[in-house]
Amino acid sequence: MLLPTTTLTLVGQAGVNVKAEVELATTPQSRAQGLMYRERMPPDHGMLFVFESDAGCFWMRNTLLPLSIAFIDAQGVITRIAHMQPLSDAEHCPTQPSPYALEMHQGWFERQGISPGDRVTGLPERP
Repeated sequence: MLLPTTTLTLVGQAGVNVKAEVELATTPQSRAQGLMYRERMPPDHGMLFVFESDAGCFWMRNTLLPLSIAFIDAQGVITRIAHMQPLSDAEHCPTQPSPYALEMHQGWFERQGISPGDRVTGLPERP
C-alpha cells in the first residue's frame, strides 16, 4: 500500500531540474517499514523519510530493490549519497545532521546529474 505522496524538485548545480514523485514516510511505523518487501517501484518514484530531528543509519534488511539514498539537511541541501544493496545489513549513515533521507532506484541520482551539494525543493515540514 502506498503512503501519501508529494512531488520534489531536485536542483543540480549545473542547472538540472529533476522531478521525483515520492511517498512520505513521516511516522515511526512508516519509516520502519520503508520500502521493505516491495518487488518493484515506478521510475522517478521513491520514498522520502522525514524525521523530527535527524536521520540515523539505514540498512536494507528485507528490502528487495537496489536503492540509492540521499541524506538532506534542514536547508534542503544533499549532504551525502550512498548506494545500498538488497537484503544487506550494511549501514549507510549521514555524515552531517540530516532530517530528510530520500531513497530512489540505485544510480538514479547520478543518471539525473544530481550530487552532494545540490538542493531539494518541495520538502514537507517535519513532524
